[in-house]
Amino acid sequence: MKLFHKINWLPTLLAIVTVLVIFGINSPSPVYAAPKADTVSTSDVQFTDIPTAADSIAIRKKAADSAARAAAAKPAAQQKAPSSEKPKTLWQIFIEGLIGGFTAVILPCIYPLLPLTVSFFTKKSGSRSKAIGQSLIYGVSIIIIYVTLGLLISIIFGSDALNELATNGIFNMFFFLLLVVFGISFLGAFEITLPSSLANKLDENADKGGLAGIFFMASTLVVVSFSCTGPIIGTLLVDAASKGDRLGPAMGMFGFSLALALPFTIFALFPSALKSLPKSGGWLNSVKVVLGFLELAFALKFLSNVDLAYHWNWFDREIFLSLWIAIGLMIGLYLIGKIKFSHDSDVPYLTIPRTFLAIVVFAFVIYMIPGLWGAPLKSISAFLPPEATQDFNLSSEPGGSGSSSASAPAAIPSGIGERKYAANYTRIKTRGLDAWYDYNQALQVSKATHKPILIDFTGFNCVNCRKMEANVWSDPEVFKRLRDDFILLQLVVDDKAALPVQEQFVSDYSGKKITTLGGKWSDLEAKRFNSNSQPLYVMLDSDGNFLKDGKGAEIPTSPANYNIKSYLEFLDSGIAAFKK
Repeated sequence: MKLFHKINWLPTLLAIVTVLVIFGINSPSPVYAAPKADTVSTSDVQFTDIPTAADSIAIRKKAADSAARAAAAKPAAQQKAPSSEKPKTLWQIFIEGLIGGFTAVILPCIYPLLPLTVSFFTKKSGSRSKAIGQSLIYGVSIIIIYVTLGLLISIIFGSDALNELATNGIFNMFFFLLLVVFGISFLGAFEITLPSSLANKLDENADKGGLAGIFFMASTLVVVSFSCTGPIIGTLLVDAASKGDRLGPAMGMFGFSLALALPFTIFALFPSALKSLPKSGGWLNSVKVVLGFLELAFALKFLSNVDLAYHWNWFDREIFLSLWIAIGLMIGLYLIGKIKFSHDSDVPYLTIPRTFLAIVVFAFVIYMIPGLWGAPLKSISAFLPPEATQDFNLSSEPGGSGSSSASAPAAIPSGIGERKYAANYTRIKTRGLDAWYDYNQALQVSKATHKPILIDFTGFNCVNCRKMEANVWSDPEVFKRLRDDFILLQLVVDDKAALPVQEQFVSDYSGKKITTLGGKWSDLEAKRFNSNSQPLYVMLDSDGNFLKDGKGAEIPTSPANYNIKSYLEFLDSGIAAFKK
């Protein structure tokens, strides 16, 4: 009995949305952690948007006009720093799309169509030159369809709205469920297709001939291959929209469609090269199954984002790693033929590609196992929950050996009180560093200890923040400076903890009402430091002014910087400026 059962995409998505609505209605609302609290209650957590500075063009213009009128009267501590935000470039997004497109070509929905489509053009055209022309039009049509999709995403939602999705609870939970559904589909439980009536209609129009007929042939390919390309397109669009600029989705789709169209065009130019292609067979389904396992693994990242942002404390680092290890073992056993699905072909012997892939997968699983006991796993640390979520940690403290001994901690006046909001951030705390989490309190501590302030604008869902903490902050010299020479102020911009009513306000920068603690710090980062990317590192003196170098110029802010030597120079410049 076949395992495939075709299902219509519409009821599937409606079912997912229904689950999300139910989940959202019954979800607890975020709490505002009291300073003395040990834990954070998860009762009444609800999904809310993080107000960002980039919400509305009209609002920003209005805010800019207002800021210009008041700029002359602002003290130095209120001035904006030059923007250091470095989103993904269009070139990076294009390359990612290209890789996704080439991956889609070797999936079973598309690969078998290569010789069929090329031979169709060759026979129908009657001449090689005409076949080449028609295949070029076919390839361009594929590109036009996908780029149009990317442009529509940007036009309908806008780059600012899409950027907010990256930290939105409902979006992260939706994408987790969507990837799980796609992953199960790739494993062969069912096949997600667009309505067959749409494919039939396009196929009828493809018989008309001429340019229109070729265009409809390309449209038919897009529709019938959706079950394979859908997960890749969805992941690419979300990543491009949330981390790039307004043209990100269109550029991502251009790369994807170019990679998809190239094989059809190239083999039309050189039909004899088709003979060198591997024959369609069980290996195509194996590619699809492996991608299904990978979809399930990546889905866990979105579930972790929600868990961290809403303080549920369910999804610790070792649980995440255990699931990744289990998935990795399943992939390895599948590759060597020890696991077989009902729609798989027999694996009478191991081919060389299967052998090497299995070696890589099993090696990666072995690499992850020490992480269950606290090993840093720097190569994948950006995707894992923070190390502070680890319940059992045998690893040494960063800088614990080979670095200079820690200086005696400076006395902090009792009047400053306990660290505000600290209970909210136990799960992202870096071991050995005593961070503060309130701007005004950090100024008081800086004055009392005579140390400069290093602001770390960070986030629960910030991949680059985790990568900086694991790969750069763990360096003994960097760790020593953070521990001994600075007042570390970590401001978490995606914290959903609600501000007390008396502390809520309407931003004079974005025009939005700020109701969450994360929104407060996000507004501060955008309004004063002209950025809404994380991480962002800012060095200030005890009065909140920018530190100045020997020439009197303000030391600029720093985005993520994975060059340890360069990051050390940044920190040392602040230490030297403060001592002067």
